[in-house]
Amino acid sequence: MTTARRIAFVSPRFSPEGTVGGAETLLKALAEQAAAAGRDITFLTTCAKDHFTWNNVREPGTETVNGMTVHYFPVDESRDIEVFLKHQNRIDRRIPLSREEEEAWVDNSVNSPALYDHLRTYGDRYDRILVGPYLFGITLKVARIHPEKTWLVPCLHDEPFAYLAVIQDLFEQVGGFIFNTRPEQALAERLYRQPSAKGTVVGIGLEPFEADASAFARKHSITTPYVLYAGRRETLKGTPLLTQYVQVFRERTGREITLVFTGSGDIDAPDALRPHMLDVGFVSEQEKHEAMAGATAFIHPSVNESLGIVLLEAWLARTPVLVHAAGHVLTDQCRRSGGGLWFRVYPEFEEMLSYLLDHPDIAARMGDAGRDFVLREYTWDAVLRRLFQAIDTTP
Repeated sequence: MTTARRIAFVSPRFSPEGTVGGAETLLKALAEQAAAAGRDITFLTTCAKDHFTWNNVREPGTETVNGMTVHYFPVDESRDIEVFLKHQNRIDRRIPLSREEEEAWVDNSVNSPALYDHLRTYGDRYDRILVGPYLFGITLKVARIHPEKTWLVPCLHDEPFAYLAVIQDLFEQVGGFIFNTRPEQALAERLYRQPSAKGTVVGIGLEPFEADASAFARKHSITTPYVLYAGRRETLKGTPLLTQYVQVFRERTGREITLVFTGSGDIDAPDALRPHMLDVGFVSEQEKHEAMAGATAFIHPSVNESLGIVLLEAWLARTPVLVHAAGHVLTDQCRRSGGGLWFRVYPEFEEMLSYLLDHPDIAARMGDAGRDFVLREYTWDAVLRRLFQAIDTTP
């Protein structure tokens, strides 16, 4: 067995402030912890901050962040966004694309020729290259440069992009996989027929914390029980469904309950719910943890998750969770931990939320079970042991 001493992590965005998506947060956290464990870590990323415009905001160059070297490379601004969106819309609607059209979609996705040149020139310096998530042009093109030493961190979902021929090729090319959960690994094995030995479930580590369960309600003058959602507000995350369900819950049961949001994005909600909804936007980690600790339930209605970091954080706050049954990763986490319930249709949502409101003692035991699960499976010692076991091999 060889030790991967020099490791390059590659992700489309990197933020020292930590305000990027879940996949990018995962790669950054793994890189920082590997650096703290003594590995020589380089992080390759772009100059973009916004995942809608992909404008080059940062200056190209290098800086040291938490013990690792971070290289910023410009995004290719010559891409044809109309071509990209045309093909992307067809993919979304599951309209088959020719191989040439799929490659055009990749070519006009987020790319950085300067980053690719760096890997072609200096790739021999790295024992391993860890890249993700799977559906960006950068990921596909990086994997083609040194496939034998590239480990994919796919953050895979069962969605139209996963069925493209170029994605099939990606999974066949790379030397190995770092998965977040067993259901994600099982999906990859089903779609791409890769041997299970080629992949390892690693996940992310979290630091335990304690939070005052009364602080958030006191600060924001909330006098009713509240449920919480944290993260991006969009259809793929299930937030429109959540607002509709909470409004129907209030109307049908007559129970006073507040829906709290942290995170970013517009909220699609019924007008009647807005007086009973609180949007605090981005908050500090401490305030987020306090909001979690005081909630009756943390609700995560997304069906497209490969891990669900906020779910694990809610459990560290000793709060039970309520998830959508079609989200196989999150329901699996709930089953394994005993820390949550799941719903498929509105009547089940009403039943589950009412149960948590009416049985606070059982809700508290579920929250404790969730915390025990995270402390057992998602400490950094456990995660790094799994990570190094995956990459310290001979390709």
